[in-house]
Amino acid sequence: MTDTTARLALPMIVPGQAQKEMTHNEALALLAIAVQAQVTAVGTNVPPTDPMLGECWVVGPAPTGAWVGQADAVAGWTGGGWRFVPAHPGFTVGVAYTGRRARFSDQGWESETAPAAVVAPSGGDVIDTQARTAITQLLTALRGLKLLPE
Repeated sequence: MTDTTARLALPMIVPGQAQKEMTHNEALALLAIAVQAQVTAVGTNVPPTDPMLGECWVVGPAPTGAWVGQADAVAGWTGGGWRFVPAHPGFTVGVAYTGRRARFSDQGWESETAPAAVVAPSGGDVIDTQARTAITQLLTALRGLKLLPE
């Protein structure tokens, strides 16, 4: 048996443990960061000097200060200080300043791109060509959002 869960590194209560509420509360604090995660920014290496309670960031590849050793994790400011949830493939966060999402994969954090404008077919002699172009644009946009496989 391990001391933490495999994906989110949540602390486990072990048999005979004293002060089980401490472990349980720590797990709740980490879940508050991880579930429907919303971050201020992605790839930040320097912890903010005056974070607000509940704010989160995706730690960059070369963290400093209180974030040293937490590259790629989601860092959340809590009443007890910084808490970190490790990234795992498929972990997705909302990015507040862009209104888009970022997803972690084996290549690191990737921000979703804005879908390309799709031109609607307008009829006439080249409707088949226009329709094929519109369908291609839609497929490209859906693949860019990771809603369809490449």
